[in-house]
Amino acid sequence: MKPRIVLATTNPAKLRELEDLLSPWRIEVLAQSGFTRESVPETGLTFVENAILKARHAAANSGLPAVADDSGIEVDALQGRPGIYSARYAGPSASDTDNLQRLLVELADVPEGKRTARYRCALVYMRFPEDPAPVVCQASWEGRILTHSRGEGGFGYDPVFQVSGLEVTAAELPAETKNRLSHRGKALRLLVQELEISGTLPRRR
Repeated sequence: MKPRIVLATTNPAKLRELEDLLSPWRIEVLAQSGFTRESVPETGLTFVENAILKARHAAANSGLPAVADDSGIEVDALQGRPGIYSARYAGPSASDTDNLQRLLVELADVPEGKRTARYRCALVYMRFPEDPAPVVCQASWEGRILTHSRGEGGFGYDPVFQVSGLEVTAAELPAETKNRLSHRGKALRLLVQELEISGTLPRRR
């Protein structure tokens, strides 16, 4: 029988991305929405704290092990903002476009050489809600913020995030390439490696 894991996200694009990344392993991936429509308040001050809150919530509502991610973009010229507020940078009900536009407005006077940024991701695996030793893996993806959007893929700030060493934005990358390079892809591979070593997950075929 395949191991079953709940993904603690209500973001359809993020769910698809995580499902794609997990596809090589023999894991049955279930969406949190199949167990609860409620989301937990993200009251943590770090990506790790918020990921733990979300994983605990998903495990409590599903009765299954849960994987949660908290991620966002850090811009050096803005002292690390939006950071943990990336998904709600322009307000609690802001769209991706709203958040992106606010970022571009704040960076309007920042020269090209000072627009360095990175995506950061924290992934947490919890066996049960009160797991005293959750597995935590973190990774980042370096780049810079452009002055205008390019590309139709991805989500969030991808259209203005030019990947370091490449002449394309995250939104211009094929899904397979993005999954290999991205902060979330790196963090998930680290997480799966940890779970394989512990015997929690079967070895990849």
